[in-house]
Amino acid sequence: MNKTTASSTQVAINAERLWRNIEALSSYTDPALPWTRRAFTELHQQGREWLKAQMELAGLKVEVDGAGNMIGRRQGRNPDALPLVTGSHTDTVMAGGRFDGILGVLAGIEVAHALKDHALELDHPLEVIDFMSEEPSDYGISCVGSRAMAGKLDATMLAARDHKGETLTQGLARMGAQSTDIPGVQRAQHSTAAYLELHIEQGPVLEQNGLPIGVVTHIVGGRRMALTFLGTAGHSGTTPMALRSDALVAASLVVAEASRRASRLNSPDRYVVATVGRLLVEPNMANAIPGKVDLVLEVRSDSDALLDSFPEALLAGLNAELAALKVQVSMKELTRSYVTQCDPVLMDAIETAASGLGYSTMKLPSGAGHDGVYFSATGPIGMIFVPCLDGRSHCPEEWASPEAVGAGTQVLLQALLGLDGGLGKT
Repeated sequence: MNKTTASSTQVAINAERLWRNIEALSSYTDPALPWTRRAFTELHQQGREWLKAQMELAGLKVEVDGAGNMIGRRQGRNPDALPLVTGSHTDTVMAGGRFDGILGVLAGIEVAHALKDHALELDHPLEVIDFMSEEPSDYGISCVGSRAMAGKLDATMLAARDHKGETLTQGLARMGAQSTDIPGVQRAQHSTAAYLELHIEQGPVLEQNGLPIGVVTHIVGGRRMALTFLGTAGHSGTTPMALRSDALVAASLVVAEASRRASRLNSPDRYVVATVGRLLVEPNMANAIPGKVDLVLEVRSDSDALLDSFPEALLAGLNAELAALKVQVSMKELTRSYVTQCDPVLMDAIETAASGLGYSTMKLPSGAGHDGVYFSATGPIGMIFVPCLDGRSHCPEEWASPEAVGAGTQVLLQALLGLDGGLGKT
């Protein structure tokens, strides 16, 4: 069969095949906690074995790099052209959703399927990437694979341990990756022609405006901090209130003030959210005063200057109250990401593709983090959002309709075709 150019043919995805694949991959879940497929687990590995087969069916040559990224590649006509890249992640949070992450990976595979079905050859190579562990892992590190591609996965992160004592390096080895190969995972600046990711919005804006496509303008930055509160454990019935050093009381001050502070600083011109989503209390007994609390504070904003000071200013403002409780507090940074701008050329390509398909669009920021934050070190990035029911995500009720994911994937395909014809080839 003769190969044709992408510009000479209107290509359509197979929406039914895409939906079947979403149903199939989401079925790799803990039945007691749908939809859970945590990175570095057996379920995650099983899902990726299925994913590898799907990439190969779509005509992609598959490899797993030293950081555990699964990469499907389709050669282009021009051997010197930089790759067009799409993808996302297939790991989930606990009791998460069926669309967060996996939509971007499966949409990329469907794009490859459509090109194969129509016997189209791009000028650029096409890569579809399932990034390793975009969600926060049990080692305390998120975006493991994309960090490695940006050269940001350092020795300290690789030595981080989960609650069982296993290091991130050991976890990667279990998943078929070797940390000794991580230096080779890093990609150079300007080594990617474009990175486009399709994702559910994870918020209510598109749904409330009745719009099918969102064009992301930027991804907010964030800091994730580990705080430890050390007090004195004791009997809850025999220790007078004045003699207590209750670590949980101290931690509760930080939890409450983080929420209040973020609410005060947030405005129409500055996005700020703060969350404490993880708490470990010792000895965690009904009749014992908590002697130690570990928590993770996360703050996100489109102001890097605010991120630089928020946790430190939060503790400084509570210094007197924490001292009165006789509780020692320590804090260390786990992760830091910076505000990442989407490329105007890629934003235009998304809008042009959507308009050509009859879809209305709006521009909006992403309050959630994505692998594109780190992958932007390799070249320009863009993101396409589709609406999700009630804006809910990271929960079992997360839902996007077949029509929404089909529309987003068709826009992704047409945008990539447009970029293939319009971008410089080297």
